[in-house]
Amino acid sequence: MRQRLSEALKDAMRAKDAPRLSTLRLISAAIKDKDIAARSDGNDVGVSDDEILAIMAKMIKQRQESATTYEQAARLELAEKERAEILVIEEFLPRQLDEAEVKAAVEAVIAETGASSIRDMGRVMGALKAKYAGQMDFGKAGGAVKALLG
Repeated sequence: MRQRLSEALKDAMRAKDAPRLSTLRLISAAIKDKDIAARSDGNDVGVSDDEILAIMAKMIKQRQESATTYEQAARLELAEKERAEILVIEEFLPRQLDEAEVKAAVEAVIAETGASSIRDMGRVMGALKAKYAGQMDFGKAGGAVKALLG
């Protein structure tokens, strides 16, 4: 993952693609921040690819919220900039699961964990995050888990 980001950063520099370069630098900075935090916790290796995927998913969610806020404030140029950043970040994430695939994944994890009530939701969500990092919106998955366990 780090190698792909590094190559994309170099390509954006060569192409003088300023918006893409800016977004890639934001991703790199977020990863470096997590690496530094991990080092202070005694992890000399840095963050894993799964953690990088989680960082990028969080970045996408932040930009979606910002774009919505900008649209409500009639600042369409800023909303468009946020949406462009989302497209760049999404290039590095695995394909997102559709609703049917999310429901099937939730059902499979519920069966694997033996979850039977809403009390088991935390365990189910933890298993989903471990297995499907970067592949689904866990806010929507949480709704599916509640519906199936509740």
